[in-house]
Amino acid sequence: MDHLTVDINRIIKNATEVMEDSKYQIYEICESARTELESLEQELEIVLQETVHTIDKVDQLEQDYRRARIRLTEVSKDFVKYKEEDIKTAYEKATQIQLDLMVYREKESYLKARRDDLQKRVRNVENSIERAEMIASQINVVLEYLSGDLNQVTRIVESAKTRQLLGLKIILAQEEERKRIAREIHDGPAQSLANIVMRTEIAERMLIKKEFVMVQEELIDLKVQVRSGLEEIRKIIFNLRPMALDDLGLVPTLRKFTQDFEEKTKIHTIFELIGKEARMPSAMEAAIYRLVQEAFTNALKHANASYVLLEINYQPTHISLVIIDNGVGFNSEIIEQATGQDAHFGLVGMRERVELIEGRMDIDSNPGQGTKIIIDIPTTAESRKE
Repeated sequence: MDHLTVDINRIIKNATEVMEDSKYQIYEICESARTELESLEQELEIVLQETVHTIDKVDQLEQDYRRARIRLTEVSKDFVKYKEEDIKTAYEKATQIQLDLMVYREKESYLKARRDDLQKRVRNVENSIERAEMIASQINVVLEYLSGDLNQVTRIVESAKTRQLLGLKIILAQEEERKRIAREIHDGPAQSLANIVMRTEIAERMLIKKEFVMVQEELIDLKVQVRSGLEEIRKIIFNLRPMALDDLGLVPTLRKFTQDFEEKTKIHTIFELIGKEARMPSAMEAAIYRLVQEAFTNALKHANASYVLLEINYQPTHISLVIIDNGVGFNSEIIEQATGQDAHFGLVGMRERVELIEGRMDIDSNPGQGTKIIIDIPTTAESRKE
């Protein structure tokens, strides 16, 4: 049995090393694909602009050619009014416009074909990036299991199927969150920093040329951009874990969250507290905060609501949350029947997270009647211990 354990450990170690190496190779492929995508998108933008310009030029040449043909017909019929030189000039002009029109029609045809090809390549690269990210996410899920000790892996294999699936859902949810954060950083601060580097190089060239006024203006713009990038980073950090949650507690953090939500979305938001706040374990408070955040996000994205209420009720043995919106509503039964990828998003994902902390969630909604979510979470003396 010991030899078997050693062999399994060795196999798992080798598999882990191979998958770690593969993960970084996939990352390099993703980065290379993103660079190619940016290059293709820039080229596509140039081709699109040139295509529009060429189409306009073809339309103009067609009008000029029609007028030139009419002019040629006129001078060719009236030998009294027009001389041979006039006829020759009209003929040459019509011929030249005809040649130009043929050239630009060829150019238009080429540009349209080039545009279609670039659009197809952009879609293919986007699909490749998406597939690579999905493979990387799956590798991370497997690595999460393989990195644990052998006894843990054995227990998971021998456990009930539902428990195993629940563990997979947790890890997949973590991977989705990591992917979201990576995209936020890539599309936000990373792009800003790249732009700042380019702008500083421009400022350096201006200094060499002693264009001090322009350098000053560039530095002012850079300062604004740096502040904007710093604000984006702070938002990402706050979304990862609001610092106020540890410092001030759940109620003040949620009160600020609802105020910010109303200010940002213009959706009228009410926060009500019943009972006296009692501090809970950090993980419990974070879980509750995420549940509220998800419920508000659903109200914003799907409910088309103009009003959202959050009520928190502290009781000796439990805490209850009530989130009500006046949005479009939906058939509650579809939530009960949702499976597959839907299980990682929205209300179904909320229900699973509530169950993880041994709580209960009820949803009351009908089309045209808004949505009411009731979450009840036990907070016994044991659960309040840090």
